[in-house]
Amino acid sequence: MMLLEGRNLRKTYRLSRRISLEVLRGVDVDIKAGEMVAIMGPSGSGKSTLMHILGLLHAPDANDGPAPELKFEGANVTRLSDGKRTKLRAHKMGFVFQSFNLVPTLSALENVTLAAEYGGMKSSAARRAALETLSWVGLDHRAKHRPMELSGGEQQRAALARALVNAPTLLLADEPTGNLDSSRSAEVLALLRRLNSERGQTTLLVTHDPAVAASTDRVIRMTDGLVDAEPQLALAA
Repeated sequence: MMLLEGRNLRKTYRLSRRISLEVLRGVDVDIKAGEMVAIMGPSGSGKSTLMHILGLLHAPDANDGPAPELKFEGANVTRLSDGKRTKLRAHKMGFVFQSFNLVPTLSALENVTLAAEYGGMKSSAARRAALETLSWVGLDHRAKHRPMELSGGEQQRAALARALVNAPTLLLADEPTGNLDSSRSAEVLALLRRLNSERGQTTLLVTHDPAVAASTDRVIRMTDGLVDAEPQLALAA
């Protein structure tokens, strides 16, 4: 089953009255349910912008070209209102970023509980779900520690737990190992691969790291705002 279908996805950012930056120039992309896919490309190729559009953080441009279309679980989500986009993200998507983005004054447990409450759970259920998810990523013994008391790998695992606590249909990760050393990177990557293989979690990764890409099912390669025309080869997991 196709989870995400994007057609004619374009994005231009206006930097000033005279200067604009064309980041996406008409991208077509499909992501199947249960796939673990990497988006790779040089800096400025549009890979993060594409992930942000697929994750409904930004809308594709509708001017200067064929009408864009983005479908999620078969439903057209191209022009949802901000409120509906926010609700869909909260219930169907989880996000992991390079900089962790944990609330520094809250413990790991409180960070994950907050995400569960944002997704609609009541306090007691949110806390139970947070503890269960922290246990799944191997961080239950550090649940009461604040981000500054955790290693980089532990912070990223806490961020992963926060992304997973609402059982998202789609997990999106933008350079999730970018701030980690090689051993911590391998640790987080193994968790993502395990999540995909054991739970069938559809996962979309933006990365510049060939080792990260090599662990996925498929690589989408981008250059200058377009998906490369060469076949998107399946890689050994």
